[in-house]
Amino acid sequence: MTSSQRSEIGTQKPEPELPVDLSKFSTGEFERGASPVKELVWLMVSLVLFRLCPLKLSALKCHALRLFGARVGRGVVIKPEVKITFPWKLALGDHVWLGEECWLLNLAPITIAANVCISQRAFLCTGNHNFNSPTFDLITKPIQVEPGAWIGAYAFVGPGVTVGTQAVLTAGSVATKDLQPGGIYQGNPAALIRQREIGAKGETLKS
Repeated sequence: MTSSQRSEIGTQKPEPELPVDLSKFSTGEFERGASPVKELVWLMVSLVLFRLCPLKLSALKCHALRLFGARVGRGVVIKPEVKITFPWKLALGDHVWLGEECWLLNLAPITIAANVCISQRAFLCTGNHNFNSPTFDLITKPIQVEPGAWIGAYAFVGPGVTVGTQAVLTAGSVATKDLQPGGIYQGNPAALIRQREIGAKGETLKS
């Protein structure tokens, strides 16, 4: 071994330690909000009625949600393949639309006010992780969507976000902070691009 090779070995930095240990993951004070039996029954009902059924059957789905503790208003429309994690942590106002394959991951409460449209494959996620913790602990924060807002297809709304009245989150955009009332937001992270004008000439928004 040459002197230059010995010198190179001597200056190599040790491999950094990886302090994250997922075997010690903790949910902290998180409460699921229902018994294991109730959760199991809901999983079966949601699989058959919400996930596998190709029909809309909104009235029946709303009735099922109410039986499991959700607060559901009048005229709610629920399309096929909608995924709701915990109905007992869900509130839907009058005339809410839930589009195909949207997912309400409501480990913490999700409140959706009247006349809100949640479009196809939108994801409302109340769960996160503390990435500075070696045990990757669970963090949950509620989501609130105020009256008349629109969450576009494939959009993401993160934990703790409030979507303001009449705000729009365009298709594929990512909201990790509150959206102000009447704003149209686009991008990742979502940024205000202009104000919504209710009653103006119809238009479409590109993602």
